[in-house]
Amino acid sequence: MRIAIIAHLKFPISEPFAGGLEMHTHMLARSLRERGHDVTLFASTRSDPALGVEAICDETSLLETGIAEANDVAFFREHHAYLGLMTELRSRSFDVIHNNSLHYLPVSMVETLDTPVLTTLHTPPFCWLESGVRLNRGPMTYVAVSQATADMWSHVARTDHVIPNGIDLTHFPYQPVATETQYLVWYGRIVPEKGLDYAIDAARLAGLPLRIAGPISNQSYFDEKIAPRLGAKVEYVGHLSHRELARLVGGAIAALCTPRWEEPYGLVVAEALACGTPVAAFQRGGVPALLNEDCGVLAQPDDVASLASAALAASVLSRSACRAHAERYCDAQRMVDEYEAVYRQIALASVVAHEPQTAPLIASVA
Repeated sequence: MRIAIIAHLKFPISEPFAGGLEMHTHMLARSLRERGHDVTLFASTRSDPALGVEAICDETSLLETGIAEANDVAFFREHHAYLGLMTELRSRSFDVIHNNSLHYLPVSMVETLDTPVLTTLHTPPFCWLESGVRLNRGPMTYVAVSQATADMWSHVARTDHVIPNGIDLTHFPYQPVATETQYLVWYGRIVPEKGLDYAIDAARLAGLPLRIAGPISNQSYFDEKIAPRLGAKVEYVGHLSHRELARLVGGAIAALCTPRWEEPYGLVVAEALACGTPVAAFQRGGVPALLNEDCGVLAQPDDVASLASAALAASVLSRSACRAHAERYCDAQRMVDEYEAVYRQIALASVVAHEPQTAPLIASVA
């Protein structure tokens, strides 16, 4: 199939990934190409060229400084890039377009295209994307990354399919034994909504060291809430490659997941389980659906004492059970299978809809 994937533009679709959406887009495009599909990825300039990238914009995160004028430039650069792309796609030949961005224009302009479009809902509703969905008057297939996400969008749009995200299990190899020096791990984008400050306080309460990895995506949050909490038993190790991250996560006795918001899926949970590392997580959003009593312990949201207790309880769970759970529910190949099935379904429906309708022959009676 000829597949177009529209990425978001804040960060390049390349390693080291800025977050789960970048990893998801990269893995999806790569897997589809490996299966023989002709994939074009519309993304920002420094994205991985092996994915068949057509760059439409420099990554806009470089412009976001907290200064209103700079943020306005980023907004209009994204707007112009997506407007130009959606206009160009009217004359491009694809079997299906997969909108994997978080922008309103690929949704609101779908009625201008003849090609069937699928949009993945990666987040809870927010003003700009919700506005785009409400304004759309064209045919659109919506996919949510979890039932929790589908439920959050139910007042805005009907979700046609729920396809949980997946991970490349080979990138997160199973480690049957944690390192001799015990520690907890937290990793992800360091921003307020991910709740790293809760993880630090819970690790201290549990009496266990904590190692932290991930990009500092909000410098003021890091400076004000995280840096003062660092110390001998709380270490920030930086933004790591896949291989380094898998080694760090696999060596931990438990991973902490501390969303302040309704986390749509929870890729860090799937990755930790693949390494064999049990998870202690706040009971929020799509995270509970990823865990059972064999591989994780849920804590009350925003409750440090509850999280500390969950971390201690999770640390003694079976590592082999964690890996088995990841293989059963979190494999990227399952995710790609499901997207392929939806692509074929909507492409066939589009072909049928555009076939010329022949008037039935009516036999005349002499």
